[in-house]
Amino acid sequence: MSPVEVVEANYEAYNAGDADRLAALYAENCIITDLNGNVTLEGRTAFRERFAKTFAEHPQNKAWSVGRIALGNVVVDHEVGERAPGRDRFEIIAIYTIEDGLIVRLAMGRGD
Repeated sequence: MSPVEVVEANYEAYNAGDADRLAALYAENCIITDLNGNVTLEGRTAFRERFAKTFAEHPQNKAWSVGRIALGNVVVDHEVGERAPGRDRFEIIAIYTIEDGLIVRLAMGRGD
């Protein structure tokens, strides 16, 4: 899969609330950071656990890209999400780095 296809598969798994399928898109040693590079989560297992909890707490959680820049193995998305249809809307910037078809790094935040 191309980097953009990996990110699109990420949205599909996220929007399906499937933590296993979502985690399978991430490298075993993936790193999740805020926009300043501070590590907030390390490893596929921790990632899967975090999102299993998120999906259990917010089963109608959805996210989508409203703007994208892709260059080489990096995809930068302006994402919009909501915890339930029409409720608790949020926006983030997400910077995905893909290697060998897996997300190895995700930097994300609201920019504030």
